[in-house]
Amino acid sequence: MHTLRKNLDQKRAEGLYRSRRVIEGPQGPELVVDGRRMLAFCSNDYLGLAADPRLSEAMNRGVARYGVGSGAAHLISGHSQAHHALEEELAEFTGRERALLFSTGYMANLGVIGALLGRADSVLEDRLNHASLIDGGLLSRARFRRYAHADVLALDAQLAQAPGRRLVVSDGVFSMDGDVAPLNDLASTCGRHGAWLMIDDAHGIGVLGPRGRGSVAAAGLGQGEVPVLMGTLGKALGTSGAFVAGSEALIETLIQQARPYIYTTAMPPAVAEATRAGLRIAAEEDWRRERLQGLIARFRHGAGRIGLQLMESSTPIQAVILGSSERANRWSEALHNQGILVAAIRPPTVPEGSARLRVTLSAAHSVAQVEALLSVLQEIAAGESA
Repeated sequence: MHTLRKNLDQKRAEGLYRSRRVIEGPQGPELVVDGRRMLAFCSNDYLGLAADPRLSEAMNRGVARYGVGSGAAHLISGHSQAHHALEEELAEFTGRERALLFSTGYMANLGVIGALLGRADSVLEDRLNHASLIDGGLLSRARFRRYAHADVLALDAQLAQAPGRRLVVSDGVFSMDGDVAPLNDLASTCGRHGAWLMIDDAHGIGVLGPRGRGSVAAAGLGQGEVPVLMGTLGKALGTSGAFVAGSEALIETLIQQARPYIYTTAMPPAVAEATRAGLRIAAEEDWRRERLQGLIARFRHGAGRIGLQLMESSTPIQAVILGSSERANRWSEALHNQGILVAAIRPPTVPEGSARLRVTLSAAHSVAQVEALLSVLQEIAAGESA
């Protein structure tokens, strides 16, 4: 235990210590954080659905019908009519034959990669993929390679040397930078090599593409080009959980072989009912995406005027690059002191020297709230250069 304490002390000294905050009340642009009301720019609730009363009403109806728990894994007695209906609606929404629910996106990624590959196979991943994809690749026991971020030429060279079945895995929208993967080039390269392509579209579903169908749909790609699509339900759709969508053969393979699916209690049916409501709203209310794009443009224009260094991103994830962990922590603390909650993202989540503020925008934010954030950022920048 002394060794553990020493390691924790070192993390504090290096500015890498993580702490939890206690939130009171529902999600929204304003949160009560540790008893203090604050303006929040750190949630993935991109469409503002997490506290939408229509989702709450759907969940309450689900509780009245199904109770609060599913009781078992999907393959035992936990697969309800609500789960089944949601899977069918997700398949239709994504334009695929079938969809399969998982309790979390992390579990979905571990389950898919492990189910599809073995020791004689190869998995090739973007260097900036989410941790769950990296872990899924490592735990699959397949030969694991990483290619330079969005570098399709490097991927092409690696695929030419990769043995066995080959699975290429990439985020659709990268969670720390906010940029979109070169999906058409990835699909073309995989097609030439006969490799499968898996896209984790956790941050694209609901936000990008026609009716919010995600980054893959925005790129004009379908099941034939991207046979494995993962999406989460706890971001733009406002609830919790994840799904994988694809062919009949893919989904049946996952039901038989994906250990995180087989050995995990199903999400509560009431959550599935709430998600069905969130999915309908996300698909029908295009104004939410239009409003979000307007706020993104306003923030990027204002940040440029201040002289902040932003990553290239047209998504709600806007990374303000600050360099050192100490500087990122200092800016985050200064914002906190002014009543604004923005997370400082530090190594190992991002590469050394690229610590940042990760600003996330929501359709629920107002123009005035975005301008308030920009005003405080300008004060911090001016004070640092004075």
